[in-house]
Amino acid sequence: MSTPKKVTYKPFRRSDQNSIENSLTNHLMYTVGKSVKAATGHDWYDTSAHTVRDHLIERWTHTVDNNLEQDPKRIYYLSMEFLIGRTLSNAALNLGVEPSLRAGLLALGQEMEHIEEMETDAALGNGGLGRLAACFLDSMATMDLPGMGYGIRYEYGMFNQRIENGQQVEHPDNWLRYGNPWEFQRPERLYPVRFYGHIVKFPDAHGHVEHRWVDSETVMAMAYDFPVPGFNTETVNNLRLWAAKSTREFDLSSFNAGDYIGAVVEKDITENLSKVLYPDDSSLMGRELRLKQEYFFVSASVQDILTRFLSRHSDLNQLSEKVAIQLNDTHPAVAVAEMMHQLLDKHHLDWDHAWRLVTGIFAYTNHTLMQEALEAWPVEMFERVLPRHLEIIYEINHRFLAQVNHCFPGDAGLLERVSIIDESHGRRVRMAHLAVVGSHTVNGVAAIHSELLKTVLFLDFQRIFPGKFINVTNGITPRRWLNQCNPRLTELIASRIGAGFVRDLSELKKLAKYAEDAGFRKEFRAVKQANKLYLAEHIGQATGIRVDPDSLFDVQAKRIHEYKRQLLNVLHVITLYNRIRSGRANGITPRTVIFGGKAAPGYRTAKLIIRLINNVAGIVNNDPAVGNLLKVVFYPNYDVSTAEKIFPASELSEQISTAGTEASGTGNMKMALNGALTIGTMDGANIEICEEVGDDNIFIFGLTTPEVADLRARGYNPWDYYNGNAELRQALDMIGNGFFSVEQSDRYRSLFDNLTKNGDHYLLLADYASYIEAQDRVSALYQDQEEWTRRAILNVANMGKFSSDRTIQEYADKVWKVKPVSPTCPL
Repeated sequence: MSTPKKVTYKPFRRSDQNSIENSLTNHLMYTVGKSVKAATGHDWYDTSAHTVRDHLIERWTHTVDNNLEQDPKRIYYLSMEFLIGRTLSNAALNLGVEPSLRAGLLALGQEMEHIEEMETDAALGNGGLGRLAACFLDSMATMDLPGMGYGIRYEYGMFNQRIENGQQVEHPDNWLRYGNPWEFQRPERLYPVRFYGHIVKFPDAHGHVEHRWVDSETVMAMAYDFPVPGFNTETVNNLRLWAAKSTREFDLSSFNAGDYIGAVVEKDITENLSKVLYPDDSSLMGRELRLKQEYFFVSASVQDILTRFLSRHSDLNQLSEKVAIQLNDTHPAVAVAEMMHQLLDKHHLDWDHAWRLVTGIFAYTNHTLMQEALEAWPVEMFERVLPRHLEIIYEINHRFLAQVNHCFPGDAGLLERVSIIDESHGRRVRMAHLAVVGSHTVNGVAAIHSELLKTVLFLDFQRIFPGKFINVTNGITPRRWLNQCNPRLTELIASRIGAGFVRDLSELKKLAKYAEDAGFRKEFRAVKQANKLYLAEHIGQATGIRVDPDSLFDVQAKRIHEYKRQLLNVLHVITLYNRIRSGRANGITPRTVIFGGKAAPGYRTAKLIIRLINNVAGIVNNDPAVGNLLKVVFYPNYDVSTAEKIFPASELSEQISTAGTEASGTGNMKMALNGALTIGTMDGANIEICEEVGDDNIFIFGLTTPEVADLRARGYNPWDYYNGNAELRQALDMIGNGFFSVEQSDRYRSLFDNLTKNGDHYLLLADYASYIEAQDRVSALYQDQEEWTRRAILNVANMGKFSSDRTIQEYADKVWKVKPVSPTCPL
């Protein structure tokens, strides 16, 4: 089979095959230091990366110079996570050198696909939050917006997940083991970040109170830059990641005294700050490290932003005209206090002046409706780690509450609810409240999510700040999630409507008419089947499970969490299994149910769900009565590169969270863009997908958000559903009584109890019957391949709204007030 063509564009510098081939040969010799005969696969990857990097650097330095010359307002995107994935193929495609790179490698006896597999994912994130940030950087660059990301250069990314005896076992993800050819160390960008100590107050010469932070511990933050190229443009933006460096590299006196460990212990302790993504926060030490990580990258970023601004401007009053800072969830919310610290204590502005500037700079994106996911730090810890910032937060809160009391006199309950300091749960700093108070705009990430922010989560703030809350529905970059990961479908679509959709996803609307074209449907099915064969091969390699590529590929790939309801999917699997075992297999559509996702290391229930999935798979896949009618797969170590294999092959997209819990979701967008039909609740972006594709082209089930609230208000009793549905009762009893864990009959009793006597918080039992009925409709439709394909094509054709380019344009217009910087070619 010939390699399908991904969409590229003509670059502005020479990148013909001969030039690329010469560059590959030179880099192999002079950069990697190997001959063609001696080179390993990883050597060829390094060679290819440096070859592409040459094209990247040229545009990157020009973008920097262009921004300096035009002095635009800049966007600074602060995020604890950037789930970048692999860079080689993405950069080559965006820069327009992929065809020549592929041909040049082939001429030297190497295959592009093999070289791509040598790259380790930059797993600097956990899931949707980090992947969204990466998509946004891609869109900013593609749209020529002067944007920059800030985060942490974690030495160890999200853990490497292995499945041992059915259980998730976490192993270190040493993604930097072989170096990173895409990053550039910037030792001149070095900032001190302080912790602990105490505050000394004294009057200055003008009678103003000065605050001096003394007896603190200092960590140095060093910048590492990661270029982010746009598609079909000369713009290359920057992702700046901070690494912790000790102020003392080595204690020579300890070493000379024979204390070899003590000689480096301070360095090791200091640099732990950027060692691991999301340390286990089940302990006090882990929570403190998490707080320090957040402040570490925020402080370095704010200092860097101010340094860049002051290098061009002397008047801080212009700050909000030149700087827009977006807080990606509550993790960087301490930036509000840090900016006040810098303006008050370093630049000596008065409070009102500094606060006016701060509230003109910051905007906050909320990503969760669940109170337990909104960060709140114990006051005692916060005061010990960041004493000056707690003082500032107290003052922000005092002035804010005075304003609220003035507008809503006598409402003590309101003051308690909106206070940045929570006095009712052991005194905590509510970071979401700080972000809301300190930002000019707060947005949700799907229409229903934004509405629930205004009517439930932040109802009181909506009264206080009418107009502050808006919606900006999330999106995904079509460059990675179609052009790169599904070249077969990209080529097929381009053959009918041209390649403009890679940059303007709304162009996909032109594809709708081809849903009625039998010839196009046949080609579309052939593309999907080829992708399924590819995934089936990788499933076999990763798990040893042989799956039938002619079966329905039913996919739920996302972070493992109770609210995402992987357990509801398992109940359906067990129901299907019981139907087959009882002789009711007639008419059942052969199905391969594919799970993927990681559970947080300290999240016992989520890890138990993973084990149950694997135990169920062990029984189902080895039952001769089942054969190929049903297979269950847990694909290990789900990451961006794995998603790029799974999504193009997916046919049914499981988006089954309890209504009112998922902020948006982006996996739903990615799978629909690649031709999957969605089965889901009216939650998050599912609602808007339903509006775009039409009710007939999606499988909606379950309670709506108002119905969930009504059921809980009336008193939800899961036992009523257990006793009233024989199939549900049988499936639950099999879990609770040890059918899938005969060697330990009570292994899953806690899961059974959570769904019954402990209240079934996420209402799985209430939605079970509706879910099973929807799955039966899925099975029936899949048997009519012409109609299934027609609806799949319509899903693809109506995904234009869900481009991250549209999302970023809305941010640029409604939140940041920034304009593109026109790139000019220097050559």
